[in-house]
Amino acid sequence: MQIFYNSKTDLLYFRLDDRKQQVVNRQVSDSIMLDVGENDRIVGIEILDASKHLNLASLLPVRYEIQAEAA
Repeated sequence: MQIFYNSKTDLLYFRLDDRKQQVVNRQVSDSIMLDVGENDRIVGIEILDASKHLNLASLLPVRYEIQAEAA
C-alpha cells in the first residue's frame, strides 16, 4: 500500500494494489472517489479536502510494522 498527500491540493490518495490495471472511478461522496479495478476490487481511494475530513497530523507521516508470520 502507498499513501500520497498533496498539500497544495489537499488531496490524500491511498493506493492499495500496485499492479498495473485499468480502473473505473466511482464517486462515493462529494469528497471521496474510489478506483475500482479487476474483479471489482478497490485499488485506490482518493479523498478531496482531506484536512477537513481527517486529522492529518495523526495520520502523516505513516508508520507501520510488518509482523513475521508464525512458522
